[in-house]
Amino acid sequence: MSTSETLVPLEQVVIKFAGDSGDGMQLTGTQFTNTAALFGNDLGTFPDFPAEIRAPQGTTAGVSGYQLHFGSTEIYTPGDMCDVLVVMNAAALKMNLKQLKRGGIIIANIAGFDAKNLRLANVESNQLEDHSLDGYEVYKVDVTKLTRDAIADLTLGTKEKDRCKNMFVLGFLYWMFDRDMQTSINFLNEKFSKKAEILEANLRVLKAGYAYGETTETFSTRFKVEKAKMPAGKYRNIMGNQALALGIVAASHQSGLPVFLGSYPITPASDVLHELAKYKNFNIRTFQAEDEIAGICSAIGASFGGQIGLTTTSGPGMALKTEAMGLAVMLEVPLVICNIQRAGPSTGMPTKTEQADLLQAYYGRNGECPIPVIAAQSPSDCFRAAFEACKIAVQHMTPVILLSDGYIANGAEPWRYPATNQLEKIEKKFAAPSAHGEKFMPYARDEKLSRPWAVPGTKGLEHRIGGLEKQNITGNISYDAANHEQMVKLREEKVEKIADYLPEQKIDSGKDSGKVLVLGWGGTYGALKAAVKECIAEGMDVSHAHIRYIKPFPKNLEALMKRFDKVLIPEINNGQLIRIIRDRYLIPAIPFNKIQGVPFMKGELIEKIKEVYNTK
Repeated sequence: MSTSETLVPLEQVVIKFAGDSGDGMQLTGTQFTNTAALFGNDLGTFPDFPAEIRAPQGTTAGVSGYQLHFGSTEIYTPGDMCDVLVVMNAAALKMNLKQLKRGGIIIANIAGFDAKNLRLANVESNQLEDHSLDGYEVYKVDVTKLTRDAIADLTLGTKEKDRCKNMFVLGFLYWMFDRDMQTSINFLNEKFSKKAEILEANLRVLKAGYAYGETTETFSTRFKVEKAKMPAGKYRNIMGNQALALGIVAASHQSGLPVFLGSYPITPASDVLHELAKYKNFNIRTFQAEDEIAGICSAIGASFGGQIGLTTTSGPGMALKTEAMGLAVMLEVPLVICNIQRAGPSTGMPTKTEQADLLQAYYGRNGECPIPVIAAQSPSDCFRAAFEACKIAVQHMTPVILLSDGYIANGAEPWRYPATNQLEKIEKKFAAPSAHGEKFMPYARDEKLSRPWAVPGTKGLEHRIGGLEKQNITGNISYDAANHEQMVKLREEKVEKIADYLPEQKIDSGKDSGKVLVLGWGGTYGALKAAVKECIAEGMDVSHAHIRYIKPFPKNLEALMKRFDKVLIPEINNGQLIRIIRDRYLIPAIPFNKIQGVPFMKGELIEKIKEVYNTK
């Protein structure tokens, strides 16, 4: 650091990278995130993908973003407002300026503000020149020209050279935040190990960006964010879909059962298929089916055959899988259905997040068709949620629906991963032929009301399968009215009995009783926790609880809620958990709903909590 530079310490920073889909902002954000995680910062991220796959370059529809919140304190969200906004063109500035704090830093690639880009972004004047940004600290950098200059002697074409400009931005930010480039250097060496000239170009531009910060006189301030004080252990940076896949692998290992994934690609669930395909050495088999129905039916076959059957999808795929889910309920086999939720209905907004499939998971099948439902609450928590889903499926002989969402699936945070000896065993129990030659009864039930798991091909365990109603105990086809009612009641009772084996609902923040309970589920966890902690710090009598087990609910949930004067339920939908809570417990819970394809901000939650708190 030169003597003229100032190194300013900060507790936390929010950076937003934004540009055209081809500008590499996701990669830039991911690389900075990995470096921050390895340095020891706590962090939260929010990748923001354009809804259109091939939107015209330079238009607002094609803007891609990546928000990173990192610090030396506990981080629960990707942040509300940005401290630093990096924009590669006029459209990116137009779409993201409202998220920048007044007085915040704008780093703009001036090549993206020419007449063509202004026209494509549908803006009347160049904001870098018309004084409309006077309330911000604006740094205009010709990233495109500086990138080309750094690799002028290479034989790459102009388009290939311009693809490196995100590395210039990354290098400059490493300088600005006093970070080592080595993690990204290692990444580039691995990624382009067989493409020497492309590797050389990216390395040169990365270093040029860092050198630009050191040599230009425009920037006199750098920032330092120290390591976070986190529990000791081994950490890695992990995204939600990666954690979910690893949770499945861990469940396979701890149960001694192979996993078969039958799946059809769909945003934002496809990465689970990609991740699990890497773990063939852990007895994981993956099958990319021709459609959603084939995916779940192949997984049901694996479950019937003595494996953990798994299928992954999003809301539209769940709609297609419903008849097969009913078959799995009728067969009572261990099947895990992962729904990585996105904005709907129909195709909706495929790249945007939502919590709108809860009622679908709860009720969305024909007939009386109960399935346990659990929900992950953060990227790293997807590991535990997936493990739990497999455990419930195997030990209670039932399909299980695991809900994640686009926000936590693509978001990232540090994860202290457990050693194998820290994970409980998942006990499996296969049926065996009677020692006394008695006929096998496929629907005889144990203390959990679970039927025996009979692996096909085992002599003496022959039994009928199919979607027609089964006679109790024998499993024969039955059209008897009283038997049908009995079986409906038994299947429901079996699912509700799972609550006897679940942990009680706990308060996450605050006291066990009080004035307001903020009750959440799924990916709202981080924002709710951060908002409630701030309200508590201001002296408010507020608590936060987050539900993992939604069907069945923990046995103490009703008693817990009734210890509070008011219950506020924020959801990224039009009010779904609140309907179930009101119906089940007759509690006049208060809704707070957001349906914009983006997660809650801490500030808007605090405002709502205070409104409810101060209302008589």
